[in-house]
Amino acid sequence: MASGNSWYLIGPLVAVGLVALLGAVFWRMGLYWTFAHEDGTDRYADGLAIFADPDDYGLLCPAAVTDDADLAEEIQRLLGEAGIRATQAVARDGRTAVLVFAEEVEEARRLVGGSPAL
Repeated sequence: MASGNSWYLIGPLVAVGLVALLGAVFWRMGLYWTFAHEDGTDRYADGLAIFADPDDYGLLCPAAVTDDADLAEEIQRLLGEAGIRATQAVARDGRTAVLVFAEEVEEARRLVGGSPAL
């Protein structure tokens, strides 16, 4: 290979440029939601007015909390197949809680205990 020929630099430069482009795209996709409400006009910041604590779900208790909405759907389906009524609530931090009635919370947590959500 001739030392004066610089064509051998094109491959690594293209690879570095592609990695930088993909990094910028994924960074933008991952952090977009964090800058969405910086103006302080979050309408749902305080939750429902009837609850004193924003994490108070009334008669319901969280059986699982996850960052992935699809995983929450799967947990809700699993609980439904076991005969446990479940619903979902999205917290201010974006995490999804799978909620069940207080008398069924221990059984629900046993069912989803092997889940990566807990």
